[in-house]
Amino acid sequence: MQTAPAPVESPRGGQRRPLVAVALTALVVVVTGFVGWRLSENGVVLHLLGGYVLRGGFGVVLTPAVLLPVAVGLAGVLWGPALAARASWRLLLPASALASAGWAVGLALSSGVHRLTEPLDSVYEYPNDVPRVGSIGQFLSGFAASVPADSADPWTTHVAGHPPGALLAFVALDRLGLSGLGWAAALCVAGGALAVPAVLVTVRAVADEASARVVAPFLVLAPVALWVATSADAFFAGVAAWGVALLATAAARAPGLAADLRALGGGVLMGAALFLSFGLTALGLVVLVVVLVHRGRLGWVGVARVLGVGAVGVLLVVAAFAVGGYWWVEGFTVAGDRVRSGPSYANRPLPFFLVSNLAAGALAIGPAAVAGLASLRRHRLALVPLAALAGVLVSDATGLVRGETERIWLPFYVWLLVATVFLPPRQRRVWLAAAVVLAIAIEVVVRTEW
Repeated sequence: MQTAPAPVESPRGGQRRPLVAVALTALVVVVTGFVGWRLSENGVVLHLLGGYVLRGGFGVVLTPAVLLPVAVGLAGVLWGPALAARASWRLLLPASALASAGWAVGLALSSGVHRLTEPLDSVYEYPNDVPRVGSIGQFLSGFAASVPADSADPWTTHVAGHPPGALLAFVALDRLGLSGLGWAAALCVAGGALAVPAVLVTVRAVADEASARVVAPFLVLAPVALWVATSADAFFAGVAAWGVALLATAAARAPGLAADLRALGGGVLMGAALFLSFGLTALGLVVLVVVLVHRGRLGWVGVARVLGVGAVGVLLVVAAFAVGGYWWVEGFTVAGDRVRSGPSYANRPLPFFLVSNLAAGALAIGPAAVAGLASLRRHRLALVPLAALAGVLVSDATGLVRGETERIWLPFYVWLLVATVFLPPRQRRVWLAAAVVLAIAIEVVVRTEW
């Protein structure tokens, strides 16, 4: 197996590349925001709640509570890299999830306790439709019929735009006795936080443990935490990330029953992810990469075995939903029609959003990830963020996604952050601090919907 990117200084040009990339990205974000403002001034409705890149208007909320994320962020910058490097692997995984949850919750609390549950307390969100679900069989068989906006009893916006698994997750929570927006928010935060150790496990399987330890603080403190608390896409990210992780570790092991069970489990989780969000289909590119990097050791037969067993897991989930009465392909078609029929799609100019989607994504992953992408060099681990980036670009090119990508692409962002391992070692703490500053600045200045 290849070693991780060597912790040595890059050539002078390599030292400058991250700074140039971040500067150019910042310029694109500013110009995009200006264009969005001009469009709004000319009567174009962007449906971004007063924002021009991120969904959410401007309004400074600066209270003493902001000291909480400041303290967490400062501690993470000062001691996070050293702790990640020295902690035992078994401790690092749960600690990274807890730290990620703490950072996300701390950011949300700086604008008030209500910010943890408020994003889910909307007629457009999943909890709103939980009381409508009775028999699971009837729910699945009749789900697609209620997707069109002109149907007799249409699903709310987010439910209609996703497969039924997304709503089922909140229904399951409610039927376990964990009802209420507090538990729903906890599910989202837990999903987003648990994506962090999943990515670390994957990085270790693709490259080595040293690389995973470098990435850990950047995953924990990325601005994407703003949408971990609280959006359902954070939960989606956790499910998909562990699906990828199980398939990656299956490929890293010697062929056998243990590897097959991991591959099967990974396939089941990836299948579940397909029924949480249609857009997660593009994460198949990441799956292919984390398995194919082991082709030299496994051979094509071994690669086919991992992917084949994983495919069986996916098909088991597809079959279960089909037996229940929901066919994924039909669901994708009617959901696409629902999206295209709404004013929030028709009014949004595609050329603008093709760029602003990516600008919002750049803010979500933060300057450290942008700098890391600019620092990529020839190495098997570089294929992971490149595959995630390809998935984002495919999603953008479809034109179906117009705005709100700061949360919609969250399951891809955790993989883009893997690029931070390629940052010049002497610059890592600076870029980590920049990520923290940006996250706090957005929380203080922008009234995000999630």
